[in-house]
Amino acid sequence: MTDSNDFPTSPDSGTHAFVTPLPPTGLSKVLGLLEILDDHGGREDIYKLARELRDSFGELIIIIKAAEILEFVETPGGDLVLLPLGKQVIELPVNEKKKIISQQVAKLPLIDHMINFLRDREEHQASRPEVIEELTRVLPTERPKPQFDALVNWGRYSELMTFSRDEDILRLSDKPI
Repeated sequence: MTDSNDFPTSPDSGTHAFVTPLPPTGLSKVLGLLEILDDHGGREDIYKLARELRDSFGELIIIIKAAEILEFVETPGGDLVLLPLGKQVIELPVNEKKKIISQQVAKLPLIDHMINFLRDREEHQASRPEVIEELTRVLPTERPKPQFDALVNWGRYSELMTFSRDEDILRLSDKPI
């Protein structure tokens, strides 16, 4: 028997992945953090970095979590360490950078679930209320609005999804995943 929060990673895979929320931050902030970390030689104490940036510690932790799940950094012993993939992302030309970001974002369980959700729908799209309803279903303990905003930000930035504010519709991108 599976937990009610387990969903197939793809319609025919037979495997299950726990759908986890996205950190409620933008990918541009993650890339900014990678640049700063690179300027610090690729390693810095998280608390020292928070003092230097004069950001709220909570916000910095959310950005770090986003960078971690994308496999761009790790956090051994209170330090923030730039991983080779993170270094590569900040050094690549824009098109290659977007390709790596897209690959990393597509691996995330919530993104994978929502891609499959949209694929199964007519015209590969859903209205904001339909997406929020699905987010509420798969992440019942999370606030749906921050998850919707993160989904739209990450989906658009990675070019996996598009969002029309005029129509209030989330669509799969035409680009191959």
